[in-house]
Amino acid sequence: MSTNNKSWLNTYPDDVPEFVDIDQYANINEMFVKPFELYADNTAFVNMGHSLTYRDLNEKSDAFAAYLQNELKAKKGDRIALMMPNLLQYPITILGALKAGLVVVNVNPLYTPRELEHQLRDSGATIIVAVTNFGNSLQQVIAKTSIKHVILTSIGDELAPHKRTLVNFVVKYVKKMVPKYHLPGAISLRRALTDGKRMDFNPPIIESGDLAYLQYTGGTTGLAKGAMLTHRNIIANVLQVYGHFGPRTSKDKERAVTPLPLYHIFANSVSMMLMMYMGGSNLLITNPRDLNSFVNDLSKYPFTMIFGLNTLFAALNKNAKFRELDFSSAEFTIAGGMATQKHIADEWQKITGMPIIEGYGLTECSPVVAGGVHTQQCFVPAVGVPLPSTELRIVDESGEPLGVNQVGEIQIRGDQVMKGYWKQEAETNAVLTKDGWLYSGDIGRMDEDGIFYIEDRKKDMILVSGFNVFPTEIEEVATLHPKIVEAAAVGVPDDVAGERVKLIVVTSGPVTVDDIKKHCRQHLTGYKIPKVIEFRDELPKTNVGKILRRVLRDE
Repeated sequence: MSTNNKSWLNTYPDDVPEFVDIDQYANINEMFVKPFELYADNTAFVNMGHSLTYRDLNEKSDAFAAYLQNELKAKKGDRIALMMPNLLQYPITILGALKAGLVVVNVNPLYTPRELEHQLRDSGATIIVAVTNFGNSLQQVIAKTSIKHVILTSIGDELAPHKRTLVNFVVKYVKKMVPKYHLPGAISLRRALTDGKRMDFNPPIIESGDLAYLQYTGGTTGLAKGAMLTHRNIIANVLQVYGHFGPRTSKDKERAVTPLPLYHIFANSVSMMLMMYMGGSNLLITNPRDLNSFVNDLSKYPFTMIFGLNTLFAALNKNAKFRELDFSSAEFTIAGGMATQKHIADEWQKITGMPIIEGYGLTECSPVVAGGVHTQQCFVPAVGVPLPSTELRIVDESGEPLGVNQVGEIQIRGDQVMKGYWKQEAETNAVLTKDGWLYSGDIGRMDEDGIFYIEDRKKDMILVSGFNVFPTEIEEVATLHPKIVEAAAVGVPDDVAGERVKLIVVTSGPVTVDDIKKHCRQHLTGYKIPKVIEFRDELPKTNVGKILRRVLRDE
């Protein structure tokens, strides 16, 4: 176990710029031209013991872009959904799609058919790249969507031939992780890359204001909305995060670990895009819940930094094999997605020698807007200082700025702030002011040193292990049960996940907790399923009949 205990000044480092030049690149693809040339022979990604150099990544993504353009006749602005865990296929396909000028729709592969259908229908995606494990879910909804082309890949497809065959056999026939599906006309990603390599690729003209992602997030009202993130938004956040954290890194010598899913905007922009920009190496963890396999991968990879969140740190802290690893090369940890608890961070630093530096952000901001100012973050409720070229302020209910240590809503302005919500003009106008300030929904304050603090959440959103869970969706699903008359979902504290979902119900007849959980599993992703269920005769309401979730939370 390492005992290295590096320390930096407990202030904003002098080498962190106040501003970054967002306009030096016209689009995301331009941002990677120089790194891909300089670090062509460097390892870009590692997964399941197989590596991909920057040259490999560039060539394979070119091939995928050519296939999209020539064979599928994809045009700039078409939407393409990516539905897979952390595999080498992810950076290949996302870069290929962006090179072809397509708009990427990152999809959680664990979505239920109901959730998948909404995202595909709402985005209008015409192409989807999916892992075969989730072919059955896609089969159930595809007829109700705009999908015209299905590209399938198996877990081991980018591994060496002998290992590819073994991994795909074990996943399908031994672990039985690929339910039967019927998707006639589906294309193999391996075939698409082979064919694309023989095709000419003509890069379209992509401007900074063109859409790069439709990144789905939620709100206090029902189903998820697509945050429109432009090329400029993503470039801005990569350069802003680099400006803030870059001086502390070893640039192209960094060996990062990415256990957070790349379909999550934090992992996508910070873990993947930032490391590619620096020319570093990135170990992709496909299933971080399999701690034994995860730790085994870490033992073979002398990492310098790791991206993660509170739940992951808590689990690794308790793992005996992890505690025995050699952390002599480890430098620091970047946390996002949810607040890191101090006792977990203290234990993490004691074990690894790495301090945890937190970032704060929103999907609507691509996502990071503030970060820790020194090696040991000051923890909740502090979220640090604004990133370069980012403004934060506290406002009252009328939108007027407040002074030092006055509590109000946090507003954000910067080039990373989204263009708006896809096809949701009213929702966009509700959160974005005409002069570019975004209402965060978080209640906070700023101290005398310019450090921002989160005091409360204005929105009713529940944060489970870094994932947004929206009460209206849980309540809508719950009340589909024939014996549930009313339901209210709230977040309750959890030592590991930060929060867990509690569901309070009013029923019309006998029903058990197990019955309700079984019902919810049919319609909701695992992290959204209520962990605590309470029965009541009535729910607290306003005089107009609106359920008072805040009263339930306060109880």
